Amino acid sequence: MAEKSVIIIGAGVAGLTAGCYAQMNGYTTQIFEMDSKPGGLCTSWERKGYTIDGCLHWLVGSSPDSDFYRLWQEVGALQGKQVINHEQFYRVESTDGKVLTLYTDVDRLEQHLKEIAPEDSEFIEELTTAIRHFTKLNLPVNKAPELYGPLDKLKMVFGMGSFMGDMRKWGKMTIKDVAMRFQNPFLREAFQRIMLPDFSSFFLLMTLAWLAQKNAGYVIGGSVGISRSMEQRYLGLGGKVNYASKVEKILVEDNRAVGIKLEDGSEHKADYVVSAADGHSTIFDLLEGKYVDETIRGYYEGMPIFQPIVFVSLGVNRSFEDAPKLVSALVFPLEKPIDVGGKEHKHLGVHIYNFDSTFALPGKSVLTIMLESNFAHWDALRKDMVRYNAEKAIIASDVISALDKRFPGLARQVEMADVATPYTFYRYTGNWQGSYEGWLPQDMMLQMKKTLPGLENFYMIGQWVAPGGGLPSGLMTGRHVVQMLCKQDKKKFTTSTP
Repeated sequence: MAEKSVIIIGAGVAGLTAGCYAQMNGYTTQIFEMDSKPGGLCTSWERKGYTIDGCLHWLVGSSPDSDFYRLWQEVGALQGKQVINHEQFYRVESTDGKVLTLYTDVDRLEQHLKEIAPEDSEFIEELTTAIRHFTKLNLPVNKAPELYGPLDKLKMVFGMGSFMGDMRKWGKMTIKDVAMRFQNPFLREAFQRIMLPDFSSFFLLMTLAWLAQKNAGYVIGGSVGISRSMEQRYLGLGGKVNYASKVEKILVEDNRAVGIKLEDGSEHKADYVVSAADGHSTIFDLLEGKYVDETIRGYYEGMPIFQPIVFVSLGVNRSFEDAPKLVSALVFPLEKPIDVGGKEHKHLGVHIYNFDSTFALPGKSVLTIMLESNFAHWDALRKDMVRYNAEKAIIASDVISALDKRFPGLARQVEMADVATPYTFYRYTGNWQGSYEGWLPQDMMLQMKKTLPGLENFYMIGQWVAPGGGLPSGLMTGRHVVQMLCKQDKKKFTTSTP
């Protein structure tokens, strides 16, 4: 029997994962990628001798004790990589010198919070007890939910039953809701600076649980190291990647996906088409909106997304040895707000890569700052590139000035400044409205389908079918879709580790 063929659109984490598992299971695959390198949003770029990481702060599944770890090993992402685990997640500072540090050690975190707000001891214990409980939660990642039988569902309920109460409780509360539970004014304010106020608090607590387990470490070399390793694994399994190959249309015959058409006019046929590309462009452009229902339209008309950002990166001739090594950002208030595409920012969060020597020469550091913005503003502004570039320069100057007040002398040490706008994200990845992580997770029980109504032999994977986004969603959905293919073709799903 001849091997069946699969075309995959997009060489990000989801596309590379699907390619790896499809090759392991006897399919002939090709990936078509619009960019000139792998990774999609999991990417890095060079500027004046500095490496800017556009994605990685932590990687869920970095512990050998995690089910995720085995999956990362199977797709070649972590072999030979050094992983470091920080002691601090976030640090939030106030104008009057108060500091909130989210320690990754839960006992230390509880003690620190009680020292700040003894009046909130009861709620602090409630919060940290939930984090400790979640350290025992093992999320099911091995099998596609679409393939669950009655026994699988029973096992899942049995395995997660003791967690459902906490999951429902914290899943319904946003980070802002949690913040407002504190009596202490500083903690009420500071907690709203952690992640996004509308983010489900379950995901914050789960992240803290993973960090406590040392299962959300930072991989030295960052995003590009992971993406290149996955690319090599895929190529080693016999796959093929076609770079600078933008897909213009998904070819359909008798309501069955049969291939793709590229911008250059060439057509490529396959038994299956899997899109790891942007959800909106896949559904409404590549497929011309012909395979949608009210549920799908409702997603794109009403569901909140991670708002697009202006991503400022600085190369600084400074080691920042006196700054804490953080999983995420150091957040501090601004003397003067910064306007970014019509959105006013009164605080600045800076991620200092003072722990990855691969990004800069000794004694130098890369800093990145994410500022929520507005896609429509930058989409309109790009029509006048003089104004577009001038506004980017103003933002960079404002950010440098603000950082100079927090880190005196920084302004004269800046050797590189780079500003990526929401339109930059859209230009390189095609992501709808320039969103860097897809749907904002609010309903943790929401399961999106990987198929479209009325269309056969077509699947979608990646962050646009997995609310919350992130690299694990690409890994899981890429694996799961190949399990679904194997089920359809009556093949046993098999894996291997290099």
